[in-house]
Amino acid sequence: MKKAALHNLGCKVNAYETEAMQQMLEAAGYEIVPFNEPADVYVVNTCSVTNMADRKSRQMLHKAKKNNPDSIVVATGCYVQTSEQEALEDLSIDIVIGNNRKHELVSLIEEFAKDNVLDINHEKQEFEELFVSQTAEHTRAFIKVQDGCNQFCSYCIIPYARGRVRSRKLENVIDEVMRLASNGYKEVVLTGIHLSSYGVDFEDKTDLLALIQAVNRVDGIERIRLGSLEPKIVTEEFASALSQMPKVCPHFHLSLQSGCDATLKRMNRRYTAEEYETGCRLLRKYFKHPAITTDVIVGFPGESDEEFEITKQFLKKIHFYEMHIFKYSKRKGTRAAVMQDQVAEQIKTGRSAELISLGNEMSDEFRMYYTGKIKDVLFEEKVEINGKSYYTGYTKEYVKVAKESEETLENQIIEGKITGRLTDDIYIMR
Repeated sequence: MKKAALHNLGCKVNAYETEAMQQMLEAAGYEIVPFNEPADVYVVNTCSVTNMADRKSRQMLHKAKKNNPDSIVVATGCYVQTSEQEALEDLSIDIVIGNNRKHELVSLIEEFAKDNVLDINHEKQEFEELFVSQTAEHTRAFIKVQDGCNQFCSYCIIPYARGRVRSRKLENVIDEVMRLASNGYKEVVLTGIHLSSYGVDFEDKTDLLALIQAVNRVDGIERIRLGSLEPKIVTEEFASALSQMPKVCPHFHLSLQSGCDATLKRMNRRYTAEEYETGCRLLRKYFKHPAITTDVIVGFPGESDEEFEITKQFLKKIHFYEMHIFKYSKRKGTRAAVMQDQVAEQIKTGRSAELISLGNEMSDEFRMYYTGKIKDVLFEEKVEINGKSYYTGYTKEYVKVAKESEETLENQIIEGKITGRLTDDIYIMR
C-alpha cells in the first residue's frame, strides 16, 4: 500500500479541501501517515494571505522532499496560484495544481503531470465540488459552500489567488450535511472565502439566508455556525430570521479591519464604522448576549496616531468577545503595497500590543458573564487538567467549558451550570 501525507496551511476553506483530498487518497488505496514520516506522496495545501504564509508554504514543500527525495511532492492552493512561475521552477515540487483542480488530485498523481496550473481568474469558473463524510474533529464539521471573492480590498491577494465568487449548489450542500449528520456530527460550520457573497452568482434568488434555513431543516444537526460575515449582510430581516432558527449559534464573526472611516476607505472596505455598528446592534437586538468577534489590521499605510485612536475607541464601544489583531505587511501585487506613508514596524508592534491587551480584557469580561448561568455544552475531547480528567467543549457562544468525568462525554450535548473559571480561558460546569 502506498503512503501519503498531507499538510494544510491557512484558512478553514483550505482545511476543508485538505480533508477532502485526504479522503480521495484513502479511497484510492493510500495509507495516510503523519507529514514528518516517510511517504510516497506529499500534498501541501498552501496559503498566500501574507508573505510569511508564502515562506511557510515553501518551507513545508522543501521539508516534504527532504523527508523522501524519491517521493512525489504536490503543491496546491493559493501560493502556487499567485506565484505560478516560482512554483514551477522549484525543484522540490513535482506537481503543481491550481485552486480549482484539487478534485483531480489522484489522476494527476497517477499521470505525474508536471507544469499543471489552471488559471481561475475569470468570470465563468464553476464551483469545484469536493466532499467530506468525516473530519479530523469528531463533533464539528466545516463545510465549504463558496469560493472566490469580488471585493478586491487594497491589501488582499486572495481575489487573485481564488478567483471570482463561485457558490456551491444548495442541494449539494444539503447532501453533504445529511451525510455528516448520518455519521454522527451534531455541529456544522458554513464557510467560504467570502461567505456573504453566497448565491450572488445564481440566477435564482438563493442566498446565504436561504442556505442557512435549508441546513436548519436537516435532522440530526443540532448547531449551525457561520464563517466570517461582511457587516452589511446583517439587516433587520437577516438578524430576525437567524434568531428564529434555534440551531443557529449566537456566535458571529464580523470582519472589521479598522474602526476609522478614512482607513476603511483606503482599504477599499465597502462599509463605514456606523454601518458596522448597526450590524452589531441588530445582532444584539435579536440575540441575548451574542458572541461577536472580529479581525483588525494595525499599521495600514497612512494610519496616523489619530486614526489608530479612533479605531481603538470604536473597538471599546462595540465590545467584542474576541479580536484577531494583525500587523499590516506588504503583499506584492496589491495596491496597498505601493501606497505612500507606510507605517514603521516599531509603531505597528506597539499598536498591536495595545489592541491585544484590550482584546484579552474584553474576552475575560465576556466569558465571566456566564458564571452562574445554565448552558448547553457540546463536549469534544478528554483532557487532563491539574491531575484530573475532564471533557471540554463549547457553549453556543463558543465559550470553552470543562466537566470532570471518567465516562466518555464526547459528542454529547449536556446542560449544566457554569460555576466559575478553571483556567485562564476554560470555565467549569458542575
